[in-house]
Amino acid sequence: MSISERLEHALEKAAPLLREIFVDFAPFLSRTLLGSHGQELLIEGTSLVCMKSSSSVVELVMLLCSQEWQNSIQKNAGLAFIELVNEGRLLSHTMKDHLVRVANEAEFILSRQRAEDIHKHADFESNCAQYSAEKRDEEKMCDHLIRAAKYRDHVTATQLIQKIVHILTDKHGAWGASSISRPREFWRLDYWEDDLRRRRRFVRNPFGSTHSEATLKAAAEHVACVSVSEDDVLKGKRSIKSQAVANQNSDSDASLDAEDDTLSSLEEKELENFTGPVNVSTAAQLVAPAAVVRGTLSITASELYFEVDEDEPGFKAIDPKILAYTEGLHGKWLFTEIRAIFSRRYLLQNTALEIFMANRTAVMFNFPDAATVKKVVYSLPRVGLGTNFGLPQTRRISLATPKQLFKASNMTHRWQRREISNFEYLIFLNTISGRTYNDLNQYPVFPWVITNYEVDQLDLTLPSNFRDLSKPIGALNPKRAAFFFDRYDSWDDDQVPKFHYGTHYSTSSFTLMWLLRMEPFTTFFLNLQGGKFDHADRTFSSVSRAWRNCQRDTSDVKELIPEFYYLPEMFVNANTYNLGVMEDGMPVSDVELPPWAKTPEEFVRINRQALESEFVSCQLHQWIDLIFGYKQQGPEATRALNVFYYLTYEGAVNLSSISDPILREAVESQIQSFGQTPCQLLIEPHTPRSSAMQVYLLLQTPLMFTEQMQQDVIMVLKFPSNSPVSHVAANTQAGLAAPAIITVTASRVFAVNKWHGLAGHPSSAVQQQEQQYQLPVEIDPLVASNMGTHRRQISDLLDQSIQISSQCFVVTADNRFILLCGFWDKSFRIYSTDTGKLTQIVFGHRDVVTCLARSESYIGGDCYVLSGSRDATLLLWYWNGKFSSIGESVATGITTPRAILTGHDCEVTCACVCAELGVVISACKEGPCLIHSMNGDLLRTLEGPEACERPRLIQASAEGHCVIYYDKGRFGVFSVNGKLLGHMQVEDSIKAMLLSRDGQYLLTGGDGGVISVLQVHDLKTLFAYPGCDAGIRSMAMSHDQRCIITGMASGSIVLFYNDFNRWHHEYQTRY
Repeated sequence: MSISERLEHALEKAAPLLREIFVDFAPFLSRTLLGSHGQELLIEGTSLVCMKSSSSVVELVMLLCSQEWQNSIQKNAGLAFIELVNEGRLLSHTMKDHLVRVANEAEFILSRQRAEDIHKHADFESNCAQYSAEKRDEEKMCDHLIRAAKYRDHVTATQLIQKIVHILTDKHGAWGASSISRPREFWRLDYWEDDLRRRRRFVRNPFGSTHSEATLKAAAEHVACVSVSEDDVLKGKRSIKSQAVANQNSDSDASLDAEDDTLSSLEEKELENFTGPVNVSTAAQLVAPAAVVRGTLSITASELYFEVDEDEPGFKAIDPKILAYTEGLHGKWLFTEIRAIFSRRYLLQNTALEIFMANRTAVMFNFPDAATVKKVVYSLPRVGLGTNFGLPQTRRISLATPKQLFKASNMTHRWQRREISNFEYLIFLNTISGRTYNDLNQYPVFPWVITNYEVDQLDLTLPSNFRDLSKPIGALNPKRAAFFFDRYDSWDDDQVPKFHYGTHYSTSSFTLMWLLRMEPFTTFFLNLQGGKFDHADRTFSSVSRAWRNCQRDTSDVKELIPEFYYLPEMFVNANTYNLGVMEDGMPVSDVELPPWAKTPEEFVRINRQALESEFVSCQLHQWIDLIFGYKQQGPEATRALNVFYYLTYEGAVNLSSISDPILREAVESQIQSFGQTPCQLLIEPHTPRSSAMQVYLLLQTPLMFTEQMQQDVIMVLKFPSNSPVSHVAANTQAGLAAPAIITVTASRVFAVNKWHGLAGHPSSAVQQQEQQYQLPVEIDPLVASNMGTHRRQISDLLDQSIQISSQCFVVTADNRFILLCGFWDKSFRIYSTDTGKLTQIVFGHRDVVTCLARSESYIGGDCYVLSGSRDATLLLWYWNGKFSSIGESVATGITTPRAILTGHDCEVTCACVCAELGVVISACKEGPCLIHSMNGDLLRTLEGPEACERPRLIQASAEGHCVIYYDKGRFGVFSVNGKLLGHMQVEDSIKAMLLSRDGQYLLTGGDGGVISVLQVHDLKTLFAYPGCDAGIRSMAMSHDQRCIITGMASGSIVLFYNDFNRWHHEYQTRY
């Protein structure tokens, strides 16, 4: 083998590697391998090309072994190698550092991920726990609601059983005659309120008794006086002031502008996110007149629930007699029933709400804080304060302050213009300033107005018989005023600010003292008094004595309550309580009335007359300044001698800042005993009321202050047919699209006669547009021309035995429909007044329907319709103004009555329904008249006087009077609680009668063709209009009460001019 072959064989593996190294590292080696003259040995071209192209090992060995390369390698390769090694070391250090850093970062990321995993796991566990807790709470709440519903169902079932038993065993019931002796009936004041918030109606009281155990054996047994004595006030804990007085800046009166809106909309959005059955659930207190109970308030999408906490010690301590009169302990209220929501104070804190319901009752709740109040309001329907005060129905209005409500409402303007009475205005002020029947410490307050309780005849034209309303009750007697002034002046105490009066004009004990003779207040009073009546000399036993005490006693500055102006029953000891004997030997029973009032009804009537008199009207604003206005607090109150103990004022104390429960309880009990001043409504003087002269001149009513400018008869309108006009309806209010007088004749031809209003009385826009038409009523052109008689004739057949009378018809408030009864198929029917077509047939009775009546109409035209029948029952139906039909919805086609009224023995002949009082009064052919509540309970039997049989006509007013006309010209007047107030007999056979809106005047007309005006309270005839040549068959009055329309037996209508003012006592004495 040659040397070349050996080389090739030996280096066949190393040579390609060397060649590759030389090629790859050429840039570096070319700088390192330099020849003896410094030239590059490894240059692009010769040697490098040779290496790249040649694969010969010999050539590579020869190149490397050449002298030039050998010298260069020996000279430069060592240094280059050292350099390479150093560079490699540096690189390895850098790489190591990089690897350590990357490893550290990786470890950090991993540990962070591990921590996150642990955190997520913990979050997951807590979310699971929270979710399961929420689900448990939800299940608990559902369970709670189900239990509460069962309880309510049980209560409802029990009430239903009681009602059925009562219907059967009542003296007018099926088993009534069989019971020989009847247990004594007791009555209590119902919580039902009319439009002016008057509670007049009494209902049966299953818990009633004579409270014989409560009679004091001797005065010595008596432990404590009802009223808080002055000494108690002065000895009150001084430390309370420093610890509990909040900074006096009460919530700033944020305007009703948009600031609040953003917040409101946010909260509404938040509330939309609620899922599940309960939207809001919060701890709350039900505030009732004699008990405050803790529980849970829950709000779903359509209902409000309150469940009392029966395990709470405070609840267990409440007397069961009190709980029997406390409604809403397991309450459920539908959203559709809620009519108004008011913000309220409880113990001077703005943390309560009062909710007014469709059944004319109210329920009050206190919450932990103002934020909860807001949350609850935004979960309830948007009803505002209802429709009475001219305010928008928004949630912001429900949360507005009393000052804002006063400013935004139109009631002051209406009062000044005499559109509303003094009574109504005072009720409005009490209501918006936080006074409520649900908290006896904040009961509505009314002024004393009469000062003379000694004379036999009270002259209401004498100023001396009226109180000076510019002074508080404590400053009327100059001697006593000087005493209070000195006390204020000489008061020196760091803890308690100066005051004139240590007692208040309104406290729970004063309220209960006034109302002592009526349940449930008797029970409340006994609960407050430790189960015993007060000493006879301290009991409210005489009106004149109560007035004298208010003028002389330095610890008595009581004002009155609204009941003094509308509720005669409060003065009568109807339950025959033994109230003791006074020191002079006089037993205490009924309240002793002043000599000028022979009956409680007369006292209330004269007292109310005085309240509405011109003397009171022109100075009432000054009393408002003292109680609700700028003289309530501050320097003006000091000047007016009107400063009370500091704990009676709003903002005096912040209970949430008191952490000590014992101290907090002490403050609360002091607030409860001292009374509470109403919220301040205005900080400038209240504007006075316009005088009657100003207002009437403004209204351009010529009759009020001048000679009668018109004849009594305005016009006579004769219809083509001679058929008697059996029914007249006058829906002429200004807001109607088509005010009209609708007449129906005995032959069932009806006419829609356009109403233009009386000349000189621009009462409607229609009259102003059509001045060319001079007469008040324009005959229906379809009837006048005889062209469209098919559109004006009701031709469906009636039962042959039916005698057509006014009671057979009802016209809806919008004049669009006529309801007619008497059909052979036992129905009553509804016809359109526009087309004369039948729109609905209503079945329900088992015999022919003999009479119809409707209640006053609400907004939207809704009202109650009452049908009476030969089957001796009455059915109460609901007229839906929106759908213009009987029943909630036309779609179903099924109509069910709201209530079935029983108790009559034979055919029902006449009836009336008063939605405001919640009563139905009805009469049958032979028996007595009955009063039912609107849910079907028989309340009273109206037993007429001797020889008053066979009732023919019934009229009731919202003022609580019921006038019944019997056969043979006899009249009886009853109260809504069944008391006979008067009766008389007339010669005429009366066919129609009407009551004025205020219930003071009665209009009658009959076969004699004469309209008489009578005074209701004594049935004295005031005036008789000129007689007509035919008998009167029906009667109606225009909305403004200026025009009486009579339907005559001769087939015409006659319009009479009317002004009730001419018989008003002040008009008669002055003008």
